[in-house]
Amino acid sequence: MKVEEGVALSRLTTLGAGGPAAAFARPESVDELEQALAWARERELPVAAIGLGSNLLVADQGFDGLVLKLGGGLADVQVEGARLLAGAGATNAVCLHRVRAAGLGGFEFACAIPGTVGGGVWMNAGAYGSDWAAILGRALVVDEQGPRWLTPAELGLSYRHSELQHGQVVARAEFTLAPLPEEQIKANVARLQALRKAAQPTNKRTFGSVFKNPEHELGAGRMLEACGLKGYRIGGAQISPRHANFIENADGARAADAVALMVEARRRAAEQFGVELVHEVEFLSPLELPPLQ
Repeated sequence: MKVEEGVALSRLTTLGAGGPAAAFARPESVDELEQALAWARERELPVAAIGLGSNLLVADQGFDGLVLKLGGGLADVQVEGARLLAGAGATNAVCLHRVRAAGLGGFEFACAIPGTVGGGVWMNAGAYGSDWAAILGRALVVDEQGPRWLTPAELGLSYRHSELQHGQVVARAEFTLAPLPEEQIKANVARLQALRKAAQPTNKRTFGSVFKNPEHELGAGRMLEACGLKGYRIGGAQISPRHANFIENADGARAADAVALMVEARRRAAEQFGVELVHEVEFLSPLELPPLQ
């Protein structure tokens, strides 16, 4: 398996920002994935998988480790009965197309999530009242101990979170769905896509939702809108004028610009509402938000 050096991650992320990966590989089978992890372990390098590069903010300095983008057999999709069997590198769009054709419902919410099956497991992705935990049967996770199947409970899935750590890579997943007429699935998807297009900056470069919704009557977007942050800009990044829980790459945004916006957003939310917002976007080190003062 080929390992490349200095691959620019800005062109592999939906925000279009961030530095290079020290090492980069595209494993296409569980065996190749195990080889890649062993290669990194021998060199004491951290490992991260990037999927479609959504929900990800890469440091401007890049990532001094091995970045994996799964393909081949690790991106295939099959339907068996009421089960969706997918490689972690499979896109949600392809999975939705397959289950719709098979007359299986329950995956429609994923039309609002521009990512992959593995990324969905990693963060328990969700939208419009459902998430991975609601439909996931089990996931195949590979780490230094080898491959093993884990249930949602063993994965520790909760709101936009799993207990998986870097160095553990989701290879495959199995979902349990329910029969639903194809026309009903199409109608459900059309409705959700219309809602998303009306509310979110779908035609801009973003990494998706910035913060998790807090336990408050206002969601993160409404809260930040009330703080007067729509359209607020630092450097090449701006808080979306359409939805305040999105950061857009307005003009050559750097990761540092996005982080500065997040710091300001958290400060204002804490000051005005007494709420400490928690970021939903995954950071690829060395990035972190300073504690609120």
